[in-house]
Amino acid sequence: MILRRTAPVTLLAVSAVALAGCAGTGSAEGSEKAPIVASTDVYASLAQALVGDATEVVAVIDDAGQDPHGYEASARDRLLVQDATLVIENGGGYDGFMDELIGEDAAVVTAVEYAHDFPGNEGHGAEASDDAAHEEHAEDEEHAEGEGHEGHDHIEGFNEHVWYDAHTMIHLVEALAEEIGHELPDLVDAGELEANRDALIAELEGLEGRLEALHTAHEGEGVFLTEPIGGYLAAAAGLSDVTPEGFAESVEEGQDVPPATLLDATRVIEAGDAAVILVNAQTGGAETERVIQTAEGADVPVVELSELLGDGQSYIDWMGANVDALEEALAG
Repeated sequence: MILRRTAPVTLLAVSAVALAGCAGTGSAEGSEKAPIVASTDVYASLAQALVGDATEVVAVIDDAGQDPHGYEASARDRLLVQDATLVIENGGGYDGFMDELIGEDAAVVTAVEYAHDFPGNEGHGAEASDDAAHEEHAEDEEHAEGEGHEGHDHIEGFNEHVWYDAHTMIHLVEALAEEIGHELPDLVDAGELEANRDALIAELEGLEGRLEALHTAHEGEGVFLTEPIGGYLAAAAGLSDVTPEGFAESVEEGQDVPPATLLDATRVIEAGDAAVILVNAQTGGAETERVIQTAEGADVPVVELSELLGDGQSYIDWMGANVDALEEALAG
């Protein structure tokens, strides 16, 4: 079976509050200030689920056709972020444009700091969320950066696409709820915040459970990653990365894949070593198309992942659709 999709489908109804709350700067013309601003609609959606209808959460980027790696912030973006009380960023070099926008007085939550393999977190989980740990992580990030995609800095050897890791998002949601309660106590009711947090974590744990079931059923099966974006999802499903070394990194950084590496990639797929191909629907090039064509010829399913949410989707809807697609692909 060949599985191709350009964007995840909506699984659940999304409330009008959530739809309005995750608007980007381009659709927030009437808003002079927003107390919570996120770099992308992925994090805006999670924050909106926590605050409910108490306030609007705004995303700098909410266009699924926009690649955050190369985003150039506008003057309006700068005003929006600098006026925010709480700012949510991915970090790790992914949304580097945020570094120049955040005001000195804003509280900042950086998602990568809650990943278990973030520099400084290895071996002791993602639970370290106190101020001292965050300062240490920030220093690690500063010193571990290297040149990456579109001129932005990335941490060598670290996959910054942490929003594809449901477990990391659970820790992020816990931290966000704490910061919202601390920074916006007069705006967001503490009881409602706690209830929303618990409900959101339960939904994230449900996604974890589905991936654990895939892990049990498909552990060790091969996955080909045209870019690192699907790495966390594949790992949670127990899949083994069979991508030739350097292929995914070259594609993500906009560099040509060496001909020998591309030849190795086609051989891996044609040999049946990969049970599924995970590609980035928003980026790619000739090498990615070559992989997709090879996969189609070999009857290997292709699942397209995106950097941002689809229109009208919440994070839970979107990730649920991604897991649906992976389940279907692995089921054959």
